[in-house]
Amino acid sequence: MKFIKWLKDIGKEDVALFGGKNASLGELYRNLSSKGIRIPNGFAISAEAYKFFIKSAGIENEIKKTLQSLKKENLKELKEKGEYVRRLILNADLPDELVKEIKEAYRKLEEIYGKNVDVAVRSSATAEDLPTASFAGQYDTYLNIRGEKKLMEAIKKCYSSLFTNRAISYREDHGFSHFDIYLSIGIQKMVRADLACSGVIFTIDPETGFKNSIYITGSWGLGELVVRGAVNPDGFYVFKPTLEKGYKAIIEKKLGIKNKMLVYGKNGIEEKEVPEEMRNKFILNDDEILQLAKWALEIEKHYGMPMDIEWAKDGLSNELYITQARPETVHSKGSQLFVYKLKERGEIIVEGEAIGNKIGAGKARIVKSIDDIDEFNEGDVLVTEMTDPDWEPIMKKASAIVTDKGGRTCHAAIVSRELGIPAVVGTKNATSIIKNGEEITVDCSEGVGRVYRGILKFEKEEISYDSLPETRTKIMMNIAIPEKAYLLAQIPNDGVGLARVEFIISSHIGIHPMALVEYEKLKSIDDEKIRRIVEEIDRRTKLYEDKKEFYVDKLAMGIAKIASAFYPSDVIVRFSDFKTNEYASLIGGEIYEPEESNPMLGWRGASRYYDEKFKEAFGLECKAIKKVREEMGLKNVKVMIPFCRTPEEGIKVIKVMEEFGIDREDIEIYVMAEVPSNVILAEEFAKIFDGFSIGSNDLTQLTLGIDRDSNLIAHLFDERDEAVKQMISKIIKVAKKYGRNVGICGQAPSDFPDFVEFLVREGVNSISLNPDAIVKTKMLVGKIESAIS
Repeated sequence: MKFIKWLKDIGKEDVALFGGKNASLGELYRNLSSKGIRIPNGFAISAEAYKFFIKSAGIENEIKKTLQSLKKENLKELKEKGEYVRRLILNADLPDELVKEIKEAYRKLEEIYGKNVDVAVRSSATAEDLPTASFAGQYDTYLNIRGEKKLMEAIKKCYSSLFTNRAISYREDHGFSHFDIYLSIGIQKMVRADLACSGVIFTIDPETGFKNSIYITGSWGLGELVVRGAVNPDGFYVFKPTLEKGYKAIIEKKLGIKNKMLVYGKNGIEEKEVPEEMRNKFILNDDEILQLAKWALEIEKHYGMPMDIEWAKDGLSNELYITQARPETVHSKGSQLFVYKLKERGEIIVEGEAIGNKIGAGKARIVKSIDDIDEFNEGDVLVTEMTDPDWEPIMKKASAIVTDKGGRTCHAAIVSRELGIPAVVGTKNATSIIKNGEEITVDCSEGVGRVYRGILKFEKEEISYDSLPETRTKIMMNIAIPEKAYLLAQIPNDGVGLARVEFIISSHIGIHPMALVEYEKLKSIDDEKIRRIVEEIDRRTKLYEDKKEFYVDKLAMGIAKIASAFYPSDVIVRFSDFKTNEYASLIGGEIYEPEESNPMLGWRGASRYYDEKFKEAFGLECKAIKKVREEMGLKNVKVMIPFCRTPEEGIKVIKVMEEFGIDREDIEIYVMAEVPSNVILAEEFAKIFDGFSIGSNDLTQLTLGIDRDSNLIAHLFDERDEAVKQMISKIIKVAKKYGRNVGICGQAPSDFPDFVEFLVREGVNSISLNPDAIVKTKMLVGKIESAIS
């Protein structure tokens, strides 16, 4: 055949003839089918066929003449001229020679799959899926095409999509000539995802460029709604290093809002509502998630670069397929790390998924239809239901984007990353709550996307790592929010000295652990207040029959996200240190928490863990740690006991940990040195624990007898007080005597350079800091170590 090749005969070297998409598809089919990766069969029509068609139809000069004088900034002119060129193509006849070849190839596909085989007809441009420009969604795809007549129509529609408004505008912006890019078309057997599910895989975190995780996302039905952002899909993270070692390395699972799906209809494809029971369950089971992740890893290794992959599950065979693979185009460019930080707070209007880590602000411009794009001004914030490639001419004018629908791989998310602007997607109701023309701030700097009323002050700091010294003292990080871990881990560090679980418990779980332990008992109580608590537990834990597993899973995944970000460096996870008033604020908490006049000095830390009133709840934390280390393979996790008042308490806690399956010989256990008794009896504690972490905040409070929450005596609170420094000096000396690690994770080193010098001179092993203090402190420690060596 002159114009057609089968996928098995195409490879990555054929981009000039078959475009980026088809060349990559052929590369996959030819090289990875033998490794068990299923790719649907098909054929491709070469770019030469497109040139032949345009010349045979006699429309080439008319297209050139129409576009030569185009001013892309004039959206009205862009719309009119684009429409005229597309009409020229659609009204032209395909050459007989080309039609004959297409029919012959389609009939061969029918011999494999049956009469009137259903196919996907995909556009593949000769400048597409490049590492520097994705052309994402620029050209059209048509699904569930059956029969020769429909196939010819779809092919001409694909050819005309080379001149959509968005494609013309995109080429102008990226310096591509309209007449140096040609279209190949792929014809591929459809995967019956309309009876199952489909989605996208990134072999790199799409927000931060973190290279060690695979992100899988998807929804019910055919994949177009995921790509367009019409649904908020399910999302799954899999950690590459431990996946390769054979662990079940699923470190995060997030249920989406999957209310619509695309299915086969009488005239091609139609949209329908997703039944309630399907909305409330994940589209993939764990084995399927791991299968896709392993395939993605193989594909990435074959291409030698981060990849953006499309997948589908066939509802007839229940088999998974890879339908496309292309280079990931945002983080492969490389970027300097900038840290954005809000300097003031305001009223939160809506929340959603944060895309990127930036902050943007401007006047909200609510655009409900592409017909209204003329009203959009440079620097406005685009607020809309969702975007598709037709919106790109105005998206590049926006200071930020906010959508009602969509997930992290939707069109708005992909384009905002490429444009380098913040986006908050999947807010559900931004277009109905935000007022047109009002000033808003779009904040993606904290891992959750928030839209604030008004223009808030923020700062942008470029983190420079030039000339950072190597230091004997480990410079570690304090971290609490899993969503920020992948970004913060890019700051040079020696691991995590304090991973707090309180944020995970309050934000990701929100329920008192004992209310989950005693769920069946609560269900049987005939009381209106208890009934409301049970209803809220049911709402939050709808995926779990065993409510305790909800707590274990959520806590384990939050810890795993942090541990994976810093792997293989140590991540020291402090067990929960909520006070009674803080636990009481969780759902069901008032049932289990006593009222204390001074919770700071009350029932907290170690004293809870062996108490029969809380022991089962602590057991859930132990099971979460066990899951992270043994199931997910994140052995870099160590644990720390807070507020352990006596050595006897330490022994009791370790015994309880063993009861819940944690092998004392298999894990390092640290103790917080924050109570004066920890220092006075340091030698006894050193015989029980593997290391100390100095909590200078509580140690200062209890050494000086100061309530650090009291404004009346706040001026007396100073970690640099001589009494506190003597306490710290003693704990460091004892730790060294017994060969134990000793670090500090309190606030003081982040604030006071002279305190850092004191710690280094005393010989502390590690200093754990707030992320924004890491670089300056590492520089300082380097100078101090040079001075004393």
